[in-house]
Amino acid sequence: MKLRFIFILFIFYVAASSAQMQLPGNTATLSGTTEADTSAQLYSAYRLGSGDVINIVVFGEDDLSKDKIKLTDAGTISYSVLGEMRIQGLTVGELERLIADNLRGNYLVNPRVSVQVDEYRPFYINGMVEKPGSYPFLPGLTVRKAASLAGGLRERASTSEIIVIHDKSDAKAAEKATMDTFIYPGDIITVEESFF
Repeated sequence: MKLRFIFILFIFYVAASSAQMQLPGNTATLSGTTEADTSAQLYSAYRLGSGDVINIVVFGEDDLSKDKIKLTDAGTISYSVLGEMRIQGLTVGELERLIADNLRGNYLVNPRVSVQVDEYRPFYINGMVEKPGSYPFLPGLTVRKAASLAGGLRERASTSEIIVIHDKSDAKAAEKATMDTFIYPGDIITVEESFF
């Protein structure tokens, strides 16, 4: 009887463990979206803006590969044989295609281009945090992590009265946020004071 009871417990343990099985390289269970998945989605949809720093690699063409190119306030870069290019609002994939298309024919037969964001433009946090100001953006950033970078919340900070203005939004309207709201480069976070 005791052996049978132990066997049943073992079966329940295996079933419970399987339900919570981790995917390789990820931090969440099979049932939900992982933080790595979310970061990848945000990166692929990320639109370049002034202040971002990018690296451009043209495979097999060292003279056309450039490191640490900073987008100007107008959202442009100066790039080798192509001159000044306005890239504000493009995704990394769109920029790769734009450069490859412009190099194809005139300069190279079949260019292979890779673009990476080396440094994101900062986000801003003010209000009831210990050290308000601008901070370097990191993929997967939430209000909770942003507040942590800013030294944490002050004693009278309200976790239910948080406002975010998303830089990527055309309207630039203030939106209510939670501690788990995702933050993007250029966003402005305001943590209000709690009066109760």
